[in-house]
Amino acid sequence: MTIYLIVFVGLSWLLQSMLGLGQVRNFNRRYAELRSMGRVAIGKRTGKFRAGTLVMFVINRDNVILKAVKMQGVTVFSRVRDMKGFEGKILPELSESDLTQVNALTRIAIKDALSNFDIITKGGELQIKKTWLEKLIPAKK
Repeated sequence: MTIYLIVFVGLSWLLQSMLGLGQVRNFNRRYAELRSMGRVAIGKRTGKFRAGTLVMFVINRDNVILKAVKMQGVTVFSRVRDMKGFEGKILPELSESDLTQVNALTRIAIKDALSNFDIITKGGELQIKKTWLEKLIPAKK
């Protein structure tokens, strides 16, 4: 009986790994496509028990948004999809009224993209947040 459980867990892990790899490949392909169009501002809202959201804005030299996309979901089946209504707007000048068309999780991710854009344009570096595992096991000094 336990051998069946071990085999089931192993096959489930393998399937999830393969589907996760497919999701990463989709993201990388779309990011390369967007990067060929111009600079890309990225924001995210990680989800633990809710949908995670990642947004990407392609901008030109004048910070005008050429294309906006997002990936949102709780499973490995979520893919990068276009977001309408942002093309032609100036990224650092996005206001709350521009964000009314999107859900709350996407709004948080867009605000993160704006924050990241502001930090980078001022010459700063983005802080890498620790994962739950890194918080659990402190690094040796």
